[in-house]
Amino acid sequence: MIRNSHIVLQTKDKNLYMSDMALELAQMAEDSGLATLAYLFRMAALEACTAETRLSEQGDFPRQMTSH
Repeated sequence: MIRNSHIVLQTKDKNLYMSDMALELAQMAEDSGLATLAYLFRMAALEACTAETRLSEQGDFPRQMTSH
């Protein structure tokens, strides 16, 4: 149980980092006039936030993770 909690915590930290990084890249792309790329980075940030929410709702994380 402690191991699962540790894995979930590590994954939440990674997702938060990925979300922040994607938002920074989106801002850089938008500043450069690359609206489509900015949109894609914002969608990546949204996906990272959504994954974090799903993790907190699921009790059995390792078996439900996909490989994409």
